[in-house]
Amino acid sequence: MGVITLISTWLIPCFILLVLILATWKRVPSYELFVEGGKEGVKMAFTLLPFLVGMIVAITILRSSGALEAFIDLISPLLVFFGIPPDIIPLALVRPISGTAALGMTTELIDSHGPDSFIGRLASTMQGSTDTTLYIITVYFGAVGIKKMGNALKVGLLADLIGIIASIVIVTLIFG
Repeated sequence: MGVITLISTWLIPCFILLVLILATWKRVPSYELFVEGGKEGVKMAFTLLPFLVGMIVAITILRSSGALEAFIDLISPLLVFFGIPPDIIPLALVRPISGTAALGMTTELIDSHGPDSFIGRLASTMQGSTDTTLYIITVYFGAVGIKKMGNALKVGLLADLIGIIASIVIVTLIFG
């Protein structure tokens, strides 16, 4: 067993043990605090559930209705002109909404085009260069009751757009 594997195997159990030893030494009721934290976690999960269901329904409607495919067919000539593969656009559109859906799309692209293909590399780079902005804003702002999220949404989506463009440019320069 390598040193890194040994460290990674024992790091979390040792950290938990250290926390319990320090809590006992400082006479902190660690079990009671753990149970209280668990109660708060369950309450938070129930608070987030409507937001998560709303996001899942929106993603399902977008993919199942054919609206996504129709949009891609509409802009395909423009994409081809700029050298952007139309196959990558669903990933670019879904990534800010859902990490799980985007990961599924990335997996499909890699399965159909190959991991060393231009599209496979672009999908992988795009997956790592963007974030699930709408999901994050919906869940976290909803959890703490923030209603005005305009600036955070604008900046988050702008960062995603920059990540998508940078992915296309960098992968084209390096692998194109």
